[in-house]
Amino acid sequence: MTGERLAQGLAELADERVDHRFKGLPPDAEGLTVGELAAERRNLFDGGFTTPVLALSAEAVEHNLAALETYSTRHGLAFAPHGKTCMAPQLFARQLEHGAWGITAAVPHQARVYRTYGIQRIFLANELVDAAALRWLAGELAADPDFRFVCYVDSLPGIALMDTALREAGATRPVDVVIELGAGEGARTGVRTEAECLELADAIAGVDTLRLVGVAGYEGEVPDADGERVRAWLRRLVALAVEFDKAGRFADLDRIIVSAGGSAWFDAVAEVFEEIPALSAPVLKLLRSGAYVSHDDGHYRRLTPFNRVPEEGDLQPAFRLWAQVVSRPTPGQAFLNAGKRDAAHDLDLPRAQVVRSGRDGTERPADGITVTGLSDQHAWLATERAGDVEVGDWVGLGLSHPCTSFDKWQLIPLVERDGTVVDFVRTFF
Repeated sequence: MTGERLAQGLAELADERVDHRFKGLPPDAEGLTVGELAAERRNLFDGGFTTPVLALSAEAVEHNLAALETYSTRHGLAFAPHGKTCMAPQLFARQLEHGAWGITAAVPHQARVYRTYGIQRIFLANELVDAAALRWLAGELAADPDFRFVCYVDSLPGIALMDTALREAGATRPVDVVIELGAGEGARTGVRTEAECLELADAIAGVDTLRLVGVAGYEGEVPDADGERVRAWLRRLVALAVEFDKAGRFADLDRIIVSAGGSAWFDAVAEVFEEIPALSAPVLKLLRSGAYVSHDDGHYRRLTPFNRVPEEGDLQPAFRLWAQVVSRPTPGQAFLNAGKRDAAHDLDLPRAQVVRSGRDGTERPADGITVTGLSDQHAWLATERAGDVEVGDWVGLGLSHPCTSFDKWQLIPLVERDGTVVDFVRTFF
C-alpha cells in the first residue's frame, strides 16, 4: 500500500504544471508538466533558467543516501530521517528505497504530508497536544491498521490533553508515545529528571488512549555539547529505558524504541546505543538524522561525525545557489540578485565557490570573493580585485544549514555534474 500511494503521489507531482509559482524555472516552460520539462534534460546554464536558481546535485544526493544507509546497517540502527529538513516526497521515496524504517516529523502538518504520500511509519519528534491534529490522527489510525505513529510526551498536562482529545475523537487505537528525556537544564523540550519520567510513565499507564513504547530525545540540545557531555546524556537515556523495562513498563510490546540522533552527533548515538543490553523485547535503535541528504557548506560540514571518524565515510554538500552579478558599483564591491528570500542565512552566510563567465560560460574558482551580507534580494560581495567579477557573471554559492534552504524553494532542479537537469524536487513547507 505504501509503495502504491507513494508512486501515485509522485506521478501526480510529475503532472503538475510549470508556472509562475516556481522561481528560477525557464519562462518558456510555462504550461509544460514538471515531468515533460524534466524529460527535456535542459542544461541549467543555457536552458533558459533564470537567476537566482537553486540546484541540487544528483550525484551528491545519491552519495549521501548511500552513506547513511551503509552507516545505519553497519551499526545496527534503524533510520527515520527527519523530513523537516527537506519536506520532499521524492526524497522520502529515495530514503525508503535506501532502507529507512520511516520518516520523522516535527509538526502535524508534516505528518499530514507524509500520509498523503503513503508513509506508513511516522515518528513525530515533538509533543502533540493539538485537539484538531489528534482528531485527524485518531481517524488515520482507525482507517489503516498498518499505520504506525509515535510521538513524544514530556508533561502531565500534555498527557491529559492528549487523553481528552482522543477520547472525544472516539479513538479506537491507542497512540504510541515515547517519554522525551530533556538534554539538561537550559535545553529545549523534554523531562528534566528521571523521577519526572517515572511520574509520566505512571500517568500513561493510567489511560487507555496512550501506550508507552520507549524513550527518546535529541542530543543536539545538550548545553555546551561535546563528545563527553553528549555521551553522558545518551547513557542516561539508555539507563532510563533499562529501568522502565525492569519495572515492566514495556510488557506486551513486540519492539521497544530508543531514539536519538540529529546530524551532528550520530557517531556518539551509534557508540552508546551499541551498549544497550538485552531487554524484554527487541530494541528499535532509531536514528533520526535528516540534514544528511543535502548536507551543507557550513554548519553541518564542520560538525559531521564523519569528520571525527573519517573511516566511516563522508557526506557531500549537494546545494548550490546560482545568482547573477547585477551591479558592480566599486572595484571592491559587487551585488548578486539573490538574498534572504533565496539563501539559507540563519546560521552562516553563503560562501562564494565558483564564478561562471556571463560571456563565454567558462568557470573559475571564486578566489578573493566574499559574501559579507544579505538584503532581501541582494547578496553583498567584497572583491579583492577589480576583475574578480563582471556584471552578468553567474556566481555559485555554497549554503549553510539545509533546513532553511528547502523551505525557500518549492521546485528545485536536480542537476548532474555537467549541468543537465534530470528531475525537479517538489517541496511542501
